[in-house]
Amino acid sequence: MRILWAVYAAGALLALWRTDAGWPTRIALALLWPIGPLAFVVVVAILLGASLIAFPLVAAVVAVVGAAAIWWLSAG
Repeated sequence: MRILWAVYAAGALLALWRTDAGWPTRIALALLWPIGPLAFVVVVAILLGASLIAFPLVAAVVAVVGAAAIWWLSAG
């Protein structure tokens, strides 16, 4: 946990020091920067969901693989 706090503190200090913006923006960026990876995961999940609609053949393969995985996990 100390490593995570150290990474957070380093990012916050870097945001306060190197961001070319006013102080309210710098402080907001320093406090909110860890949300970036979560936003990345959400965007990728949305894009994957959209690709299943845009490419029905891929959706069918994903459905078959998902059903097989659920069956295999529930059988054991």
